[in-house]
Amino acid sequence: MPLKDKRVTKRAPAAKAMVAAAVASTMMSCELERAEAPRSRAAIMPSRAVARLEPVEESGVEGNIEFVKVGEGIRIEGEIRNLSPGGHGFHVHEYGDCSGAGAANAGGHYNPYDMPHAGPDSNRRHVGDLGNITADTAGIARIDRIDPMISFEGPSSVVGRALVVHRKEDDFTTQPSGAAGARLACGVIGIAARPENDTQDTTNETAMEE
Repeated sequence: MPLKDKRVTKRAPAAKAMVAAAVASTMMSCELERAEAPRSRAAIMPSRAVARLEPVEESGVEGNIEFVKVGEGIRIEGEIRNLSPGGHGFHVHEYGDCSGAGAANAGGHYNPYDMPHAGPDSNRRHVGDLGNITADTAGIARIDRIDPMISFEGPSSVVGRALVVHRKEDDFTTQPSGAAGARLACGVIGIAARPENDTQDTTNETAMEE
């Protein structure tokens, strides 16, 4: 056999060993990624969101609303100030943009399933149909309710959309928005940081994802 062929034969085992080592390293990296992925997805699963409502065109209406994921849906809690006493439409609008005349750039009610406008207890409603808030004689409206339709993920997610308070009460009938009138306050719904004492176990959430 020529000398050149002998050199090639001697190198073959070393080359095979290098290929085997590279394959083993790649497989180990993939295993580590698969092990870390579920926890990473769980860590970013939102459980809380907030909206800071600012006055539209000097209405003076403002407030803070918190959205918290609970077993039955999303709990909506907060306070809105400087309202006229009585009912006021309270809706999630399609775009997270409170600019434009009268906050027009927020668009219409968020309605991903092309449903008619209705009250919050209806199964056939806009996702954004949160009903009314009621201000007392001091102009303060407090809200604490659970909505079963909105969510923080998927087509029903309200994250990144606008929360709007209207001048008049929503009648739950008039299409497409309940004749609730002008927009008095608007704020974008954003994901909030988990509180340091939040010990929610995300294992079950991860299992449901897969």
